[in-house]
Amino acid sequence: MHIKQWHLEYLSINKAHQIARGDGVKVAVLDTGVYPHPDLKRNLLPGTDVKSGNDESAWKDTDGHGTAMAGLIAAHGQVPGGALGIAPSANILPIRFKTSNHEGTGADLAKAVDYAVRSGVEVISISSAGDPDLLEQKSIQRAIAADIVIVAAAGNRPNDQTVRHPAAYPGVIAVGGIDRDGNHAEVSVAGAEVDVVAPAVEIYSTGINGRYRVGTGTSGATAIVAGAAALVRAKYPYLPADEVAHRLTATAIDKGPPGRDDQYGYGVIDLVAALTADVPPRGFESVPATSPDAAGPTTAAADEPQADGGGAATVRGLVTLGLLVAGGVAWALVVRHRRRSDDPPPRVSR
Repeated sequence: MHIKQWHLEYLSINKAHQIARGDGVKVAVLDTGVYPHPDLKRNLLPGTDVKSGNDESAWKDTDGHGTAMAGLIAAHGQVPGGALGIAPSANILPIRFKTSNHEGTGADLAKAVDYAVRSGVEVISISSAGDPDLLEQKSIQRAIAADIVIVAAAGNRPNDQTVRHPAAYPGVIAVGGIDRDGNHAEVSVAGAEVDVVAPAVEIYSTGINGRYRVGTGTSGATAIVAGAAALVRAKYPYLPADEVAHRLTATAIDKGPPGRDDQYGYGVIDLVAALTADVPPRGFESVPATSPDAAGPTTAAADEPQADGGGAATVRGLVTLGLLVAGGVAWALVVRHRRRSDDPPPRVSR
């Protein structure tokens, strides 16, 4: 882990990796392609370029944005001074639908989403934001129906003033950003569609030609949340996609005004809690209290397939009553804001 990766200490990555590392989970990165960086190559699958139809172009990235996003998700951190991803044992499927971070159409993104669905991915990461597009929306709906967790960037100020698409579509986890102190990042847009937030300022990751880069924006926060989704899918392989999203929001650390708000959504992702907490399934009106020694989360039935796939449910606006067990203490819950932490994390020297 490179010392500049402050977000990893903030998110208690060492504890999270003792529980899950994303083994066997396939994450599609829809972006500018992914360069076969030494810190990424062993986790990189063959992909495609939907604009050119050339599969080899998936491993070409002249911009560096897609390579950075892939690194935040699954860089394995084996290179001295290199980068470590949130889910370093996950596999990255690179799908190139644009050549730079400032281009790409809804139609191209729709093709990329459809390719990801056909490829059997479990998580789709989209660090792009734009206007609504019918083809794009339909492809997102098909991905949701295929039980895929979709994570997308809310958008960056000053170019964006509201939550953009595909983040604004129902069923997509819309990601905003926080700074090193855990406060709302100035670059991050706010809005009713924001579901969760993650580190978004000065985020260190892999770059093209074997180098590394530092970026700021909700793009990086999105890749981090996609990595978190990969951890949850690895830990609970039979958990439906909407329950994975629910687990991420249900265990998020509430920030700002109590309850959901437009800057932080349901709160800051908490990797360890998302992997360990007792989270009742969506829609449960009440859950009996359980002892601190109760084994395993109630959403996850990880040893048995779920009877109800629940793929197309909307992520937002869901209310859950129940119980969260973390650290040996049980709290009664009313909504998906579970815990608060207004104390900033310790700074990491750069």
